[in-house]
Amino acid sequence: MPAPRTPAPARTAARVPAARTAPGRAAGRPAAPRATAVRTTARTSPRTAAPRPALTAEEARALRAALAARAATADGGAAGTTRRPSPTGRPAARRTPAARRRRRRAARAAARRAALRRWLPAAGGRRWRVRLSLAALGLALPVLAGLVPPGAQPAGTVTGPTDATGLALAAQGTLLDAATRYRGLQQDLAARDAELTAARTAQQVAEQQLAAARATVGTGAAALYRSPAEARTPALGLDLRAASTTPDVLHRSALAEQVARDLAVDVVRAERAAAGVARAARRVAVAEAAAATVAERAAAVLDEVRTEVGGLRTDVAAQLAALGTGRAAAAQQETNQQALRRWQDHLGALALAGIVSPPAAALADPARLPAGLSPALDGAGQPVPGIALGVAGNRPVTVLPAETVAAVSSALAQLGKPYAPGGTGPDTYDCGGLAATSWLLAGHAIPATPGDQWARGAAVPLAQLQVGDLVFTDGGSDVGLHLGEGQVVAASAAGYQVGVRPLTGAAGAVRVTLPAPAQANAALPAGTTGHGPCGAPPAPAGPVSPAWGGWSNGAIPASALCPVARGHALRCDAAAGYTAMADAYRAAFGSPLCITDSYRSLAAQVTAFRTKPQLAAVPGTSNHGWALAVDLCGGIQTGGTAQWAWMAANAGRFGFVQPDWARPGGEKPEPWHWEFGHLA
Repeated sequence: MPAPRTPAPARTAARVPAARTAPGRAAGRPAAPRATAVRTTARTSPRTAAPRPALTAEEARALRAALAARAATADGGAAGTTRRPSPTGRPAARRTPAARRRRRRAARAAARRAALRRWLPAAGGRRWRVRLSLAALGLALPVLAGLVPPGAQPAGTVTGPTDATGLALAAQGTLLDAATRYRGLQQDLAARDAELTAARTAQQVAEQQLAAARATVGTGAAALYRSPAEARTPALGLDLRAASTTPDVLHRSALAEQVARDLAVDVVRAERAAAGVARAARRVAVAEAAAATVAERAAAVLDEVRTEVGGLRTDVAAQLAALGTGRAAAAQQETNQQALRRWQDHLGALALAGIVSPPAAALADPARLPAGLSPALDGAGQPVPGIALGVAGNRPVTVLPAETVAAVSSALAQLGKPYAPGGTGPDTYDCGGLAATSWLLAGHAIPATPGDQWARGAAVPLAQLQVGDLVFTDGGSDVGLHLGEGQVVAASAAGYQVGVRPLTGAAGAVRVTLPAPAQANAALPAGTTGHGPCGAPPAPAGPVSPAWGGWSNGAIPASALCPVARGHALRCDAAAGYTAMADAYRAAFGSPLCITDSYRSLAAQVTAFRTKPQLAAVPGTSNHGWALAVDLCGGIQTGGTAQWAWMAANAGRFGFVQPDWARPGGEKPEPWHWEFGHLA
């Protein structure tokens, strides 16, 4: 083992990094012994040893390679070090240093590939692979940074803030993976519940059949018991002295025998019905056991998420809130960023004060709060359930449960994502889907619709609103997560995005971390705004402006749109309508709906206008620039064809219409042009 390295004299500018002294493999040779020495010193030197000198960037890279080699050795076991026997039986020749280096490099590469395969989630897709790879990078680099003395960070070394970002990425990947598994289990549970319902229905039918069979047997047996002996055995009435009565006696005997046979058949049917009931009961028991098993697995996933959230550092939770990728128009973007900064400042104050958000269970009883926390009181001096107060510096601060912190951070991480009806992420959301997903990532499963979320939640007075509470408006058809300062974060059908908006017209609120009520909450009063689900504006009487989201025509970012075909995208509600229309078209014609144009950027509008000035709209005025128009082909481009006739008869069911000017015989016929709604 090399001796521990002693402090070296200050480096001079004349020193040339080893990587530049020789080409090819030789470029990295001088750094390897130095990295080994640094690793040995870090492992064996006492705490009182002299400070280690700073490492160069080349040495840091060598150190990373050495750590990877150590991980590969630990992971690969003896498989990477066992010598192969010589084919001749003689001892193998000793490998040269170059061969040993090549073998070590190959082993390290194989170990890295194996580790990556183990860590990639099976159903996460390419997007989560990239995220988890970044998370692994964020976790590895801080370890290297910890080995380098403070104040001597080489160029490119990642420091503390990126450490939190890497941990936030890793936490997000873990929570998303758990949410995916939970939803898969919920689908499985729904199937098991359907099987259980069918089994119970079959059991009820079998029990009814058994009851009917037993009733028939009982009636026949009772009648037979009450009948006289002559009726049960008519042959007793035979009399040699009255030969004329013999045919009548024989007839009654035949009838009695038929009654006995019928009763025997009824008894067999009753026995079979009883066996059917037993089989149905066994089927119900199996279905109940299967459903219970899946339910237990789903509950275990929620426990796993709550455990992960409970161990989330406050600074990591603050970084988690900033992992969103979408962007909004200027005014909305500033509102979103201000709310995000306010939330991060709050978490930062807690972190500086050393306050760790406890789990919700620890805040359930105001009389038994964790050390350092005191009950939060409302205006009437009553404790506010589910939260507490701490002290940061010389002022009180609200301490929320760890689950609430995770839910709010997860919701803010979706800022800028597009709105789509029924969306539950990770790409699009509606208002109920955003609330449900945000809380699922915090370990609490709630329904996906605002109405069910209100009915099954623990209602709290509006005067006691806290950050993270679900606030309902428009008669319970819209919901958002309360952020304080009179704001909520929600997926809006009016703005077509996840964003921060003012809280107006609140009708009720629930706190997810409190126990659900035994009975459903009473329905909220009907809204007076006339808005639809998730704040959708009321349908206008005539053509409407196609402008939306605060962007200018042709300047809508791709992150605000939803794809409909390769190279084509629309506003997400229009995309949902187009997808449903395409499915119906395929069912009618057996071929996919053909599309040639959808969203058209301003640059594309300029190009189209220069190429076809008679057909294309003036740049900046095309409804293609609002991502609300499509041009179709495959026969639809010709008026009067079966394909065009199908569109004319069916497109309206999916929200698409053809403007009067574009119809055959119109002012400027374009049979291929269709728009989502009546646009001005």
